[in-house]
Order: sequence, then C-alpha cells, then structure tokens
Amino acid sequence: MNEIIKKNGITFGIITGVLSILITTSIYIVDLSLMTKWWLGIPILVVYIIIGCVLLVKTKKDLGGYMSFKEGFTTYFVSALIGIAISVVYNILLFNVIDPEAAIRLKELTLESTVQMLQKFGTPTSAIKETVDKMKDYNQFSAIEQAKGSIWSIVGSAIFGAILAAIFKKDKPVF
Repeated sequence: MNEIIKKNGITFGIITGVLSILITTSIYIVDLSLMTKWWLGIPILVVYIIIGCVLLVKTKKDLGGYMSFKEGFTTYFVSALIGIAISVVYNILLFNVIDPEAAIRLKELTLESTVQMLQKFGTPTSAIKETVDKMKDYNQFSAIEQAKGSIWSIVGSAIFGAILAAIFKKDKPVF
C-alpha cells in the first residue's frame, strides 16, 4: 500500500474516531435522550462526509494531483475502518464498563420513543406490544451487538467511500 494512502487513512481514521468519541461523550453529558433522536444523525453524517471529502482532496494533492478510484477508495476505507473501530471500542467501554446504567436508561428511552412513533403512525396495539417485547430482549450495547452494528457501519462507509472516490478520482493522462 502506498505510504501516502496509509498515512492519510490512519491519520483521518484517528481523527474520525476521536471525533466520534467527543460526539458520544458530549451527548452522554448533555442529555442521553438525544441519542434516540433520528434528526441528530443528519448533521453528524454531514460532518463525516465533509471529513471524507477533505481526506480525499488531501490525498489527491499529496499524490501529485492525480488519484485513481482504487487509491481514493482504499484511503477512505482505511480511515473508516479505524474510525469505526475506535468508536465501537469506546461505546463498548462506556456502556458496559464505565456506566452500564446509561445503557439501561438509553434502552428505556429508545422503547419510549419507538412506542410514541408507532402510535403516531396508527400501529395496532398488538403490533406495538410485540415490538416492545422484542426490544426488551435485545441488548444493543453488548459487545456482540456493537460488533454486529459496526458491520453495517462498514458497509455504509464502503458505499460512501465508493461514491466519494468516484467523485474525486483523477487519472493520470496516458501520454
């Protein structure tokens, strides 16, 4: 792997991971219920996309103004893997070691918001009860579930990485 790709991927992966820790910690300190708000994910996603764009612009510049799709995708993917790994390890520590009660409270808040949403959509009471029963048996903060969730994050990152790499690629002229 090219040293520039490796260096930029690692550097931006650490930046992304630390940013994720800061965001999670800020929400944890300010108001745990914010973690159940879907709309909060939108500005966070925008920030991660901007970081990805900056990463690929920097990598392209460092590579002399040219970057293949493969180089762009690899750089983004390395960064995403590192950022996701840091975030998952932190979440496992926060919700299983540092403050397991926060995980319990967050599960309660998630149940409440889910019930409210289902009621707004006119979902039958029996279906709401069934959903609540399934959610009570599910521990989204266990290490195994965090690892499973990270797989979906990796898939999403691969899709974004492919899109951004296609946008920012610039092949060297043939002649």
